Amino acid sequence: MKGQSYVILAIIFVIIVAVFAVANVSPVEVNYLLGIGKAPLILVILFSVLMGGIITASAGVVKIIRQQREHKALQAECNRLRSILKEHGVDESEQITESEEDDSIEKQSGSET
Repeated sequence: MKGQSYVILAIIFVIIVAVFAVANVSPVEVNYLLGIGKAPLILVILFSVLMGGIITASAGVVKIIRQQREHKALQAECNRLRSILKEHGVDESEQITESEEDDSIEKQSGSET
């Protein structure tokens, strides 16, 4: 349902931008970095929206790549810790509850004194 709402919102946004762009067709002066030129306002609007979308998508892709790298690193760490547990003979299915963990910590600290 969440994906459908994004698609619906995107379609509504595209329609609004298209109507706005079509309503503004007069030529305007555009200041480029190296000079000045004239272009129809519709092209300026559509180009600006396109560039905004590309920049936003680029930032999203960079974030996804970072998250994938972090996920791989955490997965490798998890596998390493599982292998250590197997080496020490601890079964993965054994789960220690907080109360059992507190008791074992108290026993260890009591035996050290």
